[in-house]
Order: sequence, then C-alpha cells, then structure tokens
Amino acid sequence: MTADAGSAKRASYYENGRPDIVAALPRPLGAALDVGCGAGNVGANLRAAGAERVVGVEVVAEQAEHARALLDRVVTAPIEQALDELAGERFDTILCLDVLEHLVDPEAVLRRLREVAAPGARLQVSVPNARHLSLAWDLVVRGTFGYTEHGHRDNTHLRWFTRRDIVAALEAAGWRVERVSHPALGRTRQLDRLTRGRSTELTVGQWYLLARLGDDPPER
Repeated sequence: MTADAGSAKRASYYENGRPDIVAALPRPLGAALDVGCGAGNVGANLRAAGAERVVGVEVVAEQAEHARALLDRVVTAPIEQALDELAGERFDTILCLDVLEHLVDPEAVLRRLREVAAPGARLQVSVPNARHLSLAWDLVVRGTFGYTEHGHRDNTHLRWFTRRDIVAALEAAGWRVERVSHPALGRTRQLDRLTRGRSTELTVGQWYLLARLGDDPPER
C-alpha cells in the first residue's frame, strides 16, 4: 500500500458517518456522547437525527480539531481520562463504534460509561467479528494472523470479540443487550438464506449491539 493510499484509508475511517447505525438508533436521542468521534461526521448525523446535544471524545488531536466544527464539545483524550472530565454530565445515547477493540481493558470502560449515562440510557457498540472466515483462512492456509493498517485486523486492535464475547462483556458491565445486528449482507446473502442464518456468524465483518443501562449502580 502506498503512503497516499494508506492516508486515504485512514481518512475514510475517521470520516465515516455510520448512517446505517444512526438510522437504527431508538428515538429520541436526547444528549449524545460519541466515543471515538473521529472527524465528527457521526455526531453530525446524530444532530441531523434530532440529538439535543452531541459531545465527542477523540484521542487523535487532528481529528478532534475537525470534530469541533460539528459538535457541541470535543474532549481530546483517551476515553479513560475523558470520563473524568465528563463527570457530572449525563447522556441518553452513547456510541462506542469500533472503539472497544482498541482498549486495554474494554470492560472497565463499559462499566465507567454507566457513570455518565442518564436513566434508561442506551449504548450502541460496534466491534469486528473475531469469527470471520477470513481469519481462519489466513491462519490455516497462509500461516499468518494477517494484521493490516486498516480494517478487520487493524494493527492497533488489542482485543477481539465474537458475538457471544461482546454480549457477555456488555452484560458483565451492567448493560442489558436489547438488539444484536450487523451490516447489511452483500454477496453472502444467498448463503445466509441457504443456511437459515447459521453462516452469518462466519461471514459478517462486524457486530452491532444496542444495550440499555441496567438497574445496578456503576462500580469503580
């Protein structure tokens, strides 16, 4: 990959507005927190969908600066530090899109997000699917884990989740999972029909999960 191509891919990662996820979020959105907000395009879509206020957290300073033009507030810090700065604020909709896999202790962050969650708040998560067939192919046939600069096996990913793993992580952190979905099926749609959905866990690149704040108080 050339330097220009790598830059373009990185830009597309930070600028992705995730319209499919925003469209599926329960309304009203209320006050929204976008963890890993990138250049702010998800937040802009949240505002367009009726969010009253949108706050972003972004560790990459250059992207955080772009996001400031679109959001009400942006905290430039790792989420673990940003939560200290956001203490006292409450959000009705919280997004962690392609964030948890980059964290050393994602379950600790999931627990702490409850501290800034309003009563009945919802948390939307997306993570790469660790059971994707491409990983098995690379391990068994090519003899490599197959890290890349971007995508399913981004070289900055620290943690990996199957559907079962991410559901368990959310529930252990005090969130009640209400919905598990994935991006729209493309070339594998026919296979999904033939297998009555059993192949989906091996062919979708990501899992989307919507969870609601549980009743127990947050733990530190």
